[in-house]
Amino acid sequence: MKRLEGKSALITGSARGIGQVFAQAYIREGATVAIADIDFQRAQATASELGPHAYAVKMDVTDQASIDAAIAAVTAKMGKLDILVNNAALFDLAPITDITRASFERLFAINVAGTLFTLQAAAKQMIRQGHGGKIINMASQAGRRGEPLVAVYCASKAAVISLTQSAGLNLIKHGINVNAIAPGVVDGEHWDGVDALFAKYENRPLGEKKKQVGEEVPLGRMATADDLTGMAIFLASSDSDYIVAQTYNVDGGNWMS
Repeated sequence: MKRLEGKSALITGSARGIGQVFAQAYIREGATVAIADIDFQRAQATASELGPHAYAVKMDVTDQASIDAAIAAVTAKMGKLDILVNNAALFDLAPITDITRASFERLFAINVAGTLFTLQAAAKQMIRQGHGGKIINMASQAGRRGEPLVAVYCASKAAVISLTQSAGLNLIKHGINVNAIAPGVVDGEHWDGVDALFAKYENRPLGEKKKQVGEEVPLGRMATADDLTGMAIFLASSDSDYIVAQTYNVDGGNWMS
């Protein structure tokens, strides 16, 4: 028996990267997945690659009308929404003295407000349906601690962990389980940009930071998106019905809590 058989899922920011890999894993487990992304053309291409159990939805998590339209589109197509993964996020770094208000507002608009108001819209739909649901937020090990150059991103992911706790406690009375995943360092195209920022502010050659953080993981390497799918499937399935308001570290041993 596939663990997500017949389920309707929406994954934000899933035209590429971790979100795309999650979508593929959910489809293997029997779900139909809305590939929700601000880049609708890329979302359409990804949905086409993933096959008949994926479809594209245009969604900007900083725009309430866009969030509401995406939830409505999923409901119109599938008749229900069972699973939401709040995956869309943005990264930036700078010393405290170089942080700009524009960077701060952009990160919090996507990482925090986007998570909260997408969660809210999904929860309202799940409550209307009356049979509960699963909401999974993507946090980070960065939300567990401060880092010298990563203040705003760390703060935004700490907020995601806190929102997961509050929403989990509030929504479980409706049978909606809200939990989160806190990855460590995950290899992928985004890390080229992250590495370049560290190179700039730490005066390193390109590639050195990425190599360093991989070697510092107790397991001995950076994660791949595939390393996160087991937890993503578990939290979306009935196996996690008694789990509420938790954030699970999937980071090769980088952080213990």
